[in-house]
Amino acid sequence: MERFETGVLMKTKGKVLILGVLTIVSVFTTLVHSHCQIPCGIYDDAARFVEMREHVTTIEKSMTLVQALSAEAKPNMNQLVRWVMNKENHADALTEIVTYYFMTQRLKPAEPTDPKAYGEYVNQLTLLHRMMVEAMKAKQSTDPDTVANLRKWIDQYEAAYFKKTVAEHTHVHSDSAGEHSHTY
Repeated sequence: MERFETGVLMKTKGKVLILGVLTIVSVFTTLVHSHCQIPCGIYDDAARFVEMREHVTTIEKSMTLVQALSAEAKPNMNQLVRWVMNKENHADALTEIVTYYFMTQRLKPAEPTDPKAYGEYVNQLTLLHRMMVEAMKAKQSTDPDTVANLRKWIDQYEAAYFKKTVAEHTHVHSDSAGEHSHTY
């Protein structure tokens, strides 16, 4: 009997140890994935805009596939759930860039005593908030207007952030799929 209790105790301790290691790995992975909040001075703003656009494109593809799978006579529920989760994960990732990168690290508050700087600050803050709201809406629906709004707010924020007009940094290029316009 004592040998049985010792074996059960050892298995329980092993499971707790494995669970602890997995928890630590999960936390470490999350910390490594996100941009640190220590002012390291290593920023690649243009890459963040590219990354945000990639998230929006993935959200759009996920929405399209959710709609297509839902319309089937006998939908593959497993695939449907996977695409819904994919859409939600990319909306969360977009929100993380907006909040942890731009709002906490890059957007600097301005004093209301400086009307020009304060106006630019409020404009940028408003655009970031609009992106967060649209990302939330993307999680709640498959409305294509949400994707269009996300692209619009990203373009407007990028123009305000770099203080350029959208036309100054929109480039048209051709590839195998045809001619596309990208904003950088």
